[in-house]
Amino acid sequence: MSALRIFVTGRDGQIARSLREAAADAGDVVMGFGARPSFDLARPESIAAAIEAFAPDLVVNAAAYTAVDRAESEPELAFAINRDGAGAVAVAAVKVGAAVIQLSTDYVFDGAKAGPYVETDPTLPQSVYGRSKLEGEQAVAKAALRHIVLRTSWVYAPFGANFVRTMLRLAGEQDRLRVVGDQIGCPTYAPDIAVAILSIGRRIRAGGWRDAYAGVTHLAGPDAVSWCAFARKIIAKSGGRCVPVDAITTAERPTPARRPANSRLASERLASLFEVRLPPLEASLSRCLSRLREAPGDQA
Repeated sequence: MSALRIFVTGRDGQIARSLREAAADAGDVVMGFGARPSFDLARPESIAAAIEAFAPDLVVNAAAYTAVDRAESEPELAFAINRDGAGAVAVAAVKVGAAVIQLSTDYVFDGAKAGPYVETDPTLPQSVYGRSKLEGEQAVAKAALRHIVLRTSWVYAPFGANFVRTMLRLAGEQDRLRVVGDQIGCPTYAPDIAVAILSIGRRIRAGGWRDAYAGVTHLAGPDAVSWCAFARKIIAKSGGRCVPVDAITTAERPTPARRPANSRLASERLASLFEVRLPPLEASLSRCLSRLREAPGDQA
């Protein structure tokens, strides 16, 4: 069987970089990337030619405008990238006969539900970022019958800008941390997301496309914690400087964009439809921290 050809938008984000590393370790995947300045979701005219030239079996739209607070003052750019750019990627995928995976977010929900969100729950984003990502989901679904929207949450990795690296840096600089304790979510390790995406791609290649694949599937870590509890776990397991972490409320740390109080995503559909289950938080976080300890200078 020929190699699975995957085109990924972006190159250095947490998920794109994790996909690049996962493909390097796999013998059955050839991966291409579209990255700025030549490939830019804010310039739809730059998208189609790059995807056509690579001739992928699967397109993964991992690039996005992710500056959640800044999006409140830059809505036009956020929608240009997260909605219009996503739609253009899907259109280009259809033209070359590829399926498309769109990465999305827990921010499409308002966070008011008591339990974990399932794929059929009503969406009600409370921020420009959340609205732009929801409209991106809709644009992809409209453009491509063979689409999968993967909603994930609280993504972290040994590289890039994320909560784990921020907490380790602050623990080295401050004697006490204050972290929001009334927002709950499911931390998700970017390399686990990459492994899941490759598994989904291989399933489609091996068995062909099934109509049941289309639509939204949640792809999030199986364990729910507050930001404060997550910070305490990071610091306790880091092997570095241990500082106390105090829980504060969202109201004590206001931000331009409103965050969901409940970001828990149920991933049973991922398991039942694609036979993919993510590792527990303890295992994934341990791998992340181990890598940071072994090669801290490589994780820019």
